[in-house]
Amino acid sequence: MSTLDPQDWSELRALGHRMMDDMIDHLANIAAGPVWRKMPETIRAGFQAPLPAAPTAPEALYENFRETIQPYVTGNTHPRFMGWVHGGGNPVSMLAELLTGAMNANCGGRDHVGIAVERQVIAWAAEMLGMPATTGGVLLTGSSMANFCAVLCARYKALGNAGRTDGIQGKKLTAYASAGVHRCVPGALDMAGLGSTALRQIPLDGEFRMDLAALRASIAADKQAGFTPFLLVGTAGSVDVGAFDDLAALADIAAVEDMWFHVDAAFGALAALAPALAPNLAGIERSDSVAFDFHKWAQVTYDAGCLLVRDRDLEFATFAQATNYLAAATRGLAGGQPWPCDLGPDLSRGFRALKIWMTLSAYGSAQLGGVVETSCALAQRLAASVNASNRLTLMAPVKLNIVCFGIDGFTNEQTDALVADLQEEGLFAPSTTTIGGRRAIRAAIVNHRTDETDVDALVAEILRRI
Repeated sequence: MSTLDPQDWSELRALGHRMMDDMIDHLANIAAGPVWRKMPETIRAGFQAPLPAAPTAPEALYENFRETIQPYVTGNTHPRFMGWVHGGGNPVSMLAELLTGAMNANCGGRDHVGIAVERQVIAWAAEMLGMPATTGGVLLTGSSMANFCAVLCARYKALGNAGRTDGIQGKKLTAYASAGVHRCVPGALDMAGLGSTALRQIPLDGEFRMDLAALRASIAADKQAGFTPFLLVGTAGSVDVGAFDDLAALADIAAVEDMWFHVDAAFGALAALAPALAPNLAGIERSDSVAFDFHKWAQVTYDAGCLLVRDRDLEFATFAQATNYLAAATRGLAGGQPWPCDLGPDLSRGFRALKIWMTLSAYGSAQLGGVVETSCALAQRLAASVNASNRLTLMAPVKLNIVCFGIDGFTNEQTDALVADLQEEGLFAPSTTTIGGRRAIRAAIVNHRTDETDVDALVAEILRRI
């Protein structure tokens, strides 16, 4: 028997209904369980088994999932997960994943509704950030890939098609970003063949923003030394503390220097939906490209990254390739150009747009903006609790939703141990960072399920232990 479909669909239907009920119960009761569980070594060893040759009944596989997989995931759906910048997902997006799996659409190209939905999402994203209606873009795994693709677009602007066919040929191109830029940006320059040392990481000012005077001095020194500045990267929501560069000032500098202006707004882009926070993004509408994630503050299930490119013709020129076996046509299934595979690196692409489209449609921009505002209000509440304590100290301004604080008298090793204890006991999952050589507890409040009781309990538990 060659087909993988069941002979009796009723059994699969019953299992599917059970899975759905279990997962809805899981989300409905998520706060009652631990944030995170350390995986036992016996469970870990089970994932070192050889490739199975014989089939396993789906019912048995599901029981295995319930026992060995579901309990040991990251935990970012839990309201007391405050580590890194992970969104909490949402139930509508979960359901969209089921629909996507059933359709199994390849959204690399051709003329079908998956491409139309993705174009709608890109248009909504451009509208959200105030970019022109003609803005192009593509959905990707996340901001790491989106930043990489933006670097490739900037390289194309600097070198033209020769950069695609012949490489950089010794051209001394330089890029600029703040010292707080995400690690994926130097990585993108590395992968683009420019080398990570082509990135000048500019010192920060007292608000953890790129120092504009230092930026201008670095550009001038590079030009004097025979380098060609080609890319300026602004950060909208730095990964460490949530700081925003002065994007309007950076746009001015990029225009004067004829540099590609890119904004890494991995999670900060969604501040555009919160009226009180949107001014932080002033200038982003002037960017040549923007990278951000729907799977963070927009609460779409992983993964859901987005790249916007102001000049969609340049984006097409950066990535498009002509091949006989993928030739577009004026009619039929091979119509519908431009195909997403000519706007980014991926030919095989899932229907990632559906869960984004359904999330934005189900909740609306106002409610999602409310999630952003609530996250930031909770961060301010946490910061106030830190300031009210005689044992805790804020270590960075709380600009957005990230609170970095230290424990007075604690060494870095003691802070690390306390955070690990909180995680391993399943109580809370903050992360850590280092500011000025001192370890900070870092609470990134992103999950829409987090409320005042959660941030209050975090502070109370830390104070109880010290």
